[in-house]
Amino acid sequence: MRVFVTGATGLLGNTITRQLDADGHTVVALVRNPPHSEIFDGLNVEFVQGDLTDLAGDVANSSPDRIDQAIAGCDAVIHAAGFIHLGWTKMEQSMGVNVGGTHRIMRSCVRHDKKLVYVGTLNSIAVGTREQPADETTPIDNAGGQIQSAYVVSKSVALSAVMAGVKQGLRAVVVHPGFMLGPWDWKPSSGQMMLELSVGWKPLCPAGGCSICDSRDVAAATIRAIDYDGPSGRQFILAGENWTYKKLWTVITRHFDRSPPIVAPGPIIRAIGGVWGDLVTKVTGNEGFLNTAAVAMSRQFHWYSSERAKAELGYESRDAHESIQASVDWIRQRFIDIDPPTRAETPRFADASCFPSGYDLPGTCGKQK
Repeated sequence: MRVFVTGATGLLGNTITRQLDADGHTVVALVRNPPHSEIFDGLNVEFVQGDLTDLAGDVANSSPDRIDQAIAGCDAVIHAAGFIHLGWTKMEQSMGVNVGGTHRIMRSCVRHDKKLVYVGTLNSIAVGTREQPADETTPIDNAGGQIQSAYVVSKSVALSAVMAGVKQGLRAVVVHPGFMLGPWDWKPSSGQMMLELSVGWKPLCPAGGCSICDSRDVAAATIRAIDYDGPSGRQFILAGENWTYKKLWTVITRHFDRSPPIVAPGPIIRAIGGVWGDLVTKVTGNEGFLNTAAVAMSRQFHWYSSERAKAELGYESRDAHESIQASVDWIRQRFIDIDPPTRAETPRFADASCFPSGYDLPGTCGKQK
């Protein structure tokens, strides 16, 4: 089987690529620029260089571009690319990648009758709570609701576009991963949080919680979704163990021989921090990881149930401690020269070029899944 994969340099996309290759399938990976050879070292991957936001090749459906031609020659498509920015700014870029790019993939899938597995996000469906984890049937307007940041808005619009496409003949399955941890986090994405926690003591932690899953388990279920023979447009939550951020940060800091956080900040401190971040954004024109949108999201309990995926996709989510260990091992191997770091030392990074713009740990701007 030939599978066209977007986002193949990101945590989930690269894991999908490796599993497809291990199973004897051919991956046709979309890349914006020639990737570092080590990201695909030893893998049988064909590359198509292109940009999902460049729509010139699709004008009037007249001259098919390289992306369209590549999809035509594949059996299925996994669209795992995305632009993530947890804040109020970068709406144009978020819409261009997450919405415009998805439209482009959809058009080619419909044109050539190819099955699409669209990688969504839990941020585009209902929010769970401590008392009641959400599932695919939970009303979107449940208590709290999603914070309408650039990422949430753009991914929600993209999901609506996919569901509208299904009504017009698109064959698609949608998967919504939880908070993913695991190896091959080249950017890094969630690994940035671990790098941040490996340096110094963080007495405060986010007040909410997340649903921890392993990128290897999510990748396996995403691949199985290609052969899903149920109704088109079916959505699946691929989550895991529901933990508070305090518990997660406590476990991670122990791996790096660091003191765990003491407490989650109260509403007043959260408000001050978020407003301060927004003020800095207005003054500098550059929105960092601290802003009112990110603060509001961090106090929510993004807790979910994956029972539908377990029953219909055979999804299995391993123990969260195993995923954390694998992620820590990868981060140490890839980014940290010393093992383990002591409280008196500052980690040194093996290859600063691995970061999109130097050593800029806070935030998740511009990272692929």
